[in-house]
Amino acid sequence: MDFHVIADTLICSALVLALVASAALSVLAYLRPRRTYLWFAAATLGTAMLAAASIDSPVAFGIAPLITLLGLTTAIFGGSPAAATALDLAMGGTVAPGLHGGIIVAERRTKAEEQQGLQAATRREVLRGGLTIGVLERVASAGAIVAGFPEALAIVVAVKGVGRFTELEAPEARERFIIGTFASLIWACAAALVVHLAIR
Repeated sequence: MDFHVIADTLICSALVLALVASAALSVLAYLRPRRTYLWFAAATLGTAMLAAASIDSPVAFGIAPLITLLGLTTAIFGGSPAAATALDLAMGGTVAPGLHGGIIVAERRTKAEEQQGLQAATRREVLRGGLTIGVLERVASAGAIVAGFPEALAIVVAVKGVGRFTELEAPEARERFIIGTFASLIWACAAALVVHLAIR
């Protein structure tokens, strides 16, 4: 048997095993949030990316759907713990969580209110529904990369930015939006890139 065929077979096996581990750990990190699961998921995802980049030819037709499914599972489920971890590391849990998945921020007072000496600022919840929006964002982003249409990422970011525009007055809301979106997209794009490299 040709050496290249043997090497590709071994690399493909390593790719599938790494993706299985990454997908399983991503689901675990999503269902039972623990940083350990996420770090191991990131390590196995990195291993899968190296394996996918090392394959000389596209994977066998019968394995391509499995790799696609595992990659999309990793992208969709792992992105939420990745965003939560990035936000926790960046902000240290200093922002009060809301009841509907958002954060609690103080309303900006008008000049009239400031002149009247009102001290207590009204508080409201912003960035509601972030978990659901994040899942949809990762589905669209990962799907676009797997399909070979990365330009669609600009559309995803634009739609999300326009939809959240009115909620980004408070500095903590802007910071969470940027950090969470970047972490989620980077994770989804990395997982989708593994699939793209493997089945190209």
